[in-house]
Amino acid sequence: MVSRHLKSIVFLTLAFTLSFGIYFTWNPSPVRSQEQPAAHPGPDHSGMDHSHMPMSASEPLSPDQQAKLLRDKKESEFNHHLAGFLLVLAGIFILFEPRLKRRFPLVRYAWPLCFLVAGILLLIFSDTELWPFGYKDWFAGVTGNLEVLQHKAFAVILMILGIIEFRRARGTLEASWSAWAFPALAFAGSVLLLFHAHDAGMVGPDPMTGMHRIQMQHFSYAGVGVAIGLSKGLSDTSSRARRVFRTLWPLLLIFLGILLLLYAE
Repeated sequence: MVSRHLKSIVFLTLAFTLSFGIYFTWNPSPVRSQEQPAAHPGPDHSGMDHSHMPMSASEPLSPDQQAKLLRDKKESEFNHHLAGFLLVLAGIFILFEPRLKRRFPLVRYAWPLCFLVAGILLLIFSDTELWPFGYKDWFAGVTGNLEVLQHKAFAVILMILGIIEFRRARGTLEASWSAWAFPALAFAGSVLLLFHAHDAGMVGPDPMTGMHRIQMQHFSYAGVGVAIGLSKGLSDTSSRARRVFRTLWPLLLIFLGILLLLYAE
């Protein structure tokens, strides 16, 4: 009886979090008013310095400022799309690993490496105004900007997940806590997404609409992330339903990757 109630709670929780993600993905922002100009290249999401930029519609952006905003917008979207591609790839490797591992034993390392590579690339290429790509000191840039700090935190979480799961696949990490590292970090990352700073986007003629759209997309990632963490944790238990969760969590991972591939500012 307890087992049935537990399964019901789990499935209801997964259904809720998945619905949460879908709702915020396909309802990202209110309809833009026709009176609001749409020529602005979009909100910046890369932690750039806006101290010399106009902060209202009455102050037009210079061509250099518009070009800078457009570059940062493209950089942010590229980083989201890159992470999404690697998550989709990881999910595919997980789904087909049982069929491939007999012929290609090394395939068990593929999906952890996707996480590790995603973390390394995002750590290096997010916020390229920092050294060595830009003029800003790396330490000062990270500690002085909450948005940049969170970007690096997400990258570190991906790297830690990749390292732990790689060692588990290799058989060099068998501690009981390691099975719950993924769910714990997935939950932590999802909660962090709910408080992800977007102050750098508060520029241009219509900042609130752009900020709302970005925020809702990140809420969708958080909802799906909770579902991934929960289903991944249950897939490593001795529950009879673990087979279902072993298929469910990589499917959710692919779904999250697709959401990231669709990210737009």
